Amino acid sequence: MSIVIETKDLSREYLSYQKPEGILNSIKGIWNRKYDSKIALNQTTLQIESGKIIGLVGANGAGKTTLLKILSGLVTPTSGDATVLGYRPWERDYKFLKQISILLGQKNQLWWDISPMDSFVLLSRIYDLELSTSRKRVLELAEMLQCTHVLNTQLRRLSLGERMKMEIIGALLHEPRILFLDEPTIGLDIVAQENIRNFLANYVKEKEPTIILTSHYMDDIATLADRLLLISKGNIVYQGTVDEFVKNSNSELAHDEKVDFEEVIRRFLETESRIR
Repeated sequence: MSIVIETKDLSREYLSYQKPEGILNSIKGIWNRKYDSKIALNQTTLQIESGKIIGLVGANGAGKTTLLKILSGLVTPTSGDATVLGYRPWERDYKFLKQISILLGQKNQLWWDISPMDSFVLLSRIYDLELSTSRKRVLELAEMLQCTHVLNTQLRRLSLGERMKMEIIGALLHEPRILFLDEPTIGLDIVAQENIRNFLANYVKEKEPTIILTSHYMDDIATLADRLLLISKGNIVYQGTVDEFVKNSNSELAHDEKVDFEEVIRRFLETESRIR
């Protein structure tokens, strides 16, 4: 399999202005500004093969979303380099953008006051897709997600689970080769989570895209991921398979036939957080 995502010493630092108290100090701050520095991503080196689902796991603020935003071109790195499908993402080449998609579980890409089907027509025009072809694809994806009955209902009238299904259809409309999924099952009930996991598993078997998936629901990672990336305070602290991680991270739990993957992850990240 070919390497489709590669990074070398990729880093991102954020600076935030320390606003002093009082009007006089604020005025002085115009000429003498002080900033806090936060390393969101620290010299990350990765190689990801095509057709794989990569589970990216870490605590809140660990750097997961920052990595996805850099690889999708939404954020420019402070230092280091990265290529996705041979392109530097932050250069935002149109040919690159037509081959990727990013879905942020807490943000909508579809329009709130119109139906999903109308939004899909707009997306088809943005991606220069033939309308008849894109409509057929929408119906196929909706059939797989069991949501054809709500395609013509205003997005704001749909449940959270139904809205997420619509967002997934929008993200896959142009058949991207690379898909970044940031918390796609956040806030969903158990049934909706299971439906989306089954859909993604079947879709990957059929279309073989490369997916980087972040989730706080460990069932998503344990069920779907071919490879596991653990990130702690901006550093990748583990790369490998889920099974290898469970066996090597905690010998006590590894011999338990009913090993709780979420518990192993939690203990590992707590240890890493204390070390760092």
